Amino acid sequence: MTDSLPSAVAALVCARVPPEVASWLGEAAALSARSADAFRSAWSAAGRRLGRAPLAIPTTDIARLGPDGAVFALQTWATDECGRGVLLAGALSGLPPAEQAPLVAELYRTGEVRERQALLKWLAFLPGPERFVAVAVDAVRSSALPVLEAITCDNPYPAAFFTGAAFNQMVLKALFNEIPLRRVYGLHERRGEELARMVAAYASERRAAGRPVPKDAALVTGGPRA
Repeated sequence: MTDSLPSAVAALVCARVPPEVASWLGEAAALSARSADAFRSAWSAAGRRLGRAPLAIPTTDIARLGPDGAVFALQTWATDECGRGVLLAGALSGLPPAEQAPLVAELYRTGEVRERQALLKWLAFLPGPERFVAVAVDAVRSSALPVLEAITCDNPYPAAFFTGAAFNQMVLKALFNEIPLRRVYGLHERRGEELARMVAAYASERRAAGRPVPKDAALVTGGPRA
């Protein structure tokens, strides 16, 4: 995570919320760096304090974030998701490196669905992102569709850090849950013969059962769109 990214996101959020809400976020982020209790309180309250409306940030503003902005899908993020990332950045900055990964794992384990969504969307932009693979892989196994979508859709983390087997399993589960494969970041670069075989077998099973095959299965198999 670039040092400037959380502050840039905070500025984007603060420009789009009432002044008293912007003040709360700034104070909460500062307190999060000094107090674990203050961070957990703010993390839980973010949905209520910031709201869940999309930020609707113009692409030109996102481009100013720098290299991270190229894959930072802020247009689809809600205000509380952005704000929670700012709070988490503050909390991690106040912890020794050895305590950072356990905090992320704890937040995922104990969080409600919306908190998990925010955490998963930020994984690629946290310090030492390779430390959070277990959290991301667990999200693929989730039965909660919003959690699965958070790790699968427009998220650079799996393409960067998943093993081939883990990435393939995520793509197959996305197909099963009718998640558009065009939203799987890095699919073109990560797809291979094994994934194509798995998707082709899945499509064959669907046809044999008289069920339609998701149209974007062709993004993996290279065959005609069904």
